[in-house]
Order: sequence, then C-alpha cells, then structure tokens
Amino acid sequence: MPELVPRLESLMDAAWPALERHDAGDWILRAAVGVTQRANSVWPREPGEDPEALRRSLAGARRWYRDRRLPLIFQVFDGAGYAPLNAFLDAEGFTRQSETLILSLVLAGSAADGGSGAAPTAGVEVLPHPSEEWLRVWWEVDGRGGDDALAVAGEILRGCPSLYALVRDGDGRAAAVGRLALPAGSAHGMATLPAARRRGFASAILQSLLQAGDARGVDGFWLLVTAANHGAQELYAQAGFRETGRYLYRQERPRRGLTGC
Repeated sequence: MPELVPRLESLMDAAWPALERHDAGDWILRAAVGVTQRANSVWPREPGEDPEALRRSLAGARRWYRDRRLPLIFQVFDGAGYAPLNAFLDAEGFTRQSETLILSLVLAGSAADGGSGAAPTAGVEVLPHPSEEWLRVWWEVDGRGGDDALAVAGEILRGCPSLYALVRDGDGRAAAVGRLALPAGSAHGMATLPAARRRGFASAILQSLLQAGDARGVDGFWLLVTAANHGAQELYAQAGFRETGRYLYRQERPRRGLTGC
C-alpha cells in the first residue's frame, strides 16, 4: 500500500506532536528537549534531490538544532523518493539506526476483532487521559530518563486527543498499557511490565483500543514496531496488521575537536 505512506507520515507527526516545531519549507524541524527520537528529528516532508539545495537545508537544520543543544537526527522513510536524501546523508557520515516497521489495519464491517477472533476484552480500563499508573508502566518499559523527561513525554502524549488502555494483574496492579491517538488511528505506547508478560495482556489492550476506535468511527489503524521486535510483530500480525512501510533514523556523528599542539 505505497499510496498510504505519505498520509501516514502526516498522521505520525500529528500522533506524536513535538513541543517545538519549525516549518523550514520542505523539511519540518521538531524538538522536545531530547525526549524521544521522533519528537526531536527532522521530518523531510519533501526530501528533495538537488545536492546544493540539500546542503543549504542541512546547514539551516544544523543551526536550529545546535541552538537547542540537540543532535541532528532525520526520520527517513523507505522508498525511491528518499533515495537521494539517503545518499546525501551517507556522504555526510550520518548513522543508520532504529529501523522501524509501519503496520496498518483496515477494519472490515463494524466488528473490531482485528481479524483474530479474540474474546471480548473485559477488565480493560479505557481512559481519556494518561493516569499516573499508566505513565509509570509505560515509562518503566520504554522510558529514557528521569522525572523531568517523563513530564515532557506526558506533555507530548497530551498534545493529541487519545484513549489510554490499562490492564491490571491478579493483585490489582497496573501491568500493561496502550494508547490510541485520535483521529489518527495510531495504536502507540504499547507496554507490558516484564513480570506480566505472556498472559495475554498486550492482546487484550490492543483489541480494546481497536474496539474503542471502531466505536468512534475510526476504520483505519496503524502502529509502529522496531524491526528487531519479532514478538510484537507476531502479536500485531495475529490481529490483522500488515507492513505498509519502514523508516529509520539518520543521526549526525559527533565532530571531534582538534587535539595536540
């Protein structure tokens, strides 16, 4: 479904909104004091191919991120249109990291079973805002940083209308969470505490979010999963999700200062 990818790029940007953004024409520069790669990366909305134009755009991006004391990172999608930009970044010495799959699902009819025939998701709490319990579970699994970084991440989460699902273990403790960004249809922030895995919690979270989105008129869903996370890919495949595209992050290598006399 290559025709979906440009629209998904816009939806991804809307579902995880950076706290600061600058429209530099063909590129969107995003920053959130270093919390998460997506919120602190360049989205090359129109990647371009002319080397001189790319050099000018790169120089402007370097200044913008240097002023914020952030590394220069690009979120670069797979596809022929990005080949000239990738070649340019290769020549500039940018790394390749965090390859990520874009998976999508279009519901058939009104039954939001994700194609898996899953049982009803009783016991899943669905909230309009992330509770402290929800944030704690998500951050313990996927977070990077302390309380200050968590506060920034919470601000990013609240930047888009969303639904937040939570499942408790047999002792009543929050064990697994997930987020559905509305109206983008993005299932994001899926996380299960290590001690609570392999109990069906992630599947229950996913099905509850699909059902909640379906009830609100969302008929197309997408999510992101790293290429290395085969367990999550299997879960999403069982729910009917299929790969639509890929992207990776290209980060500028630190430049070492001159040493010696």
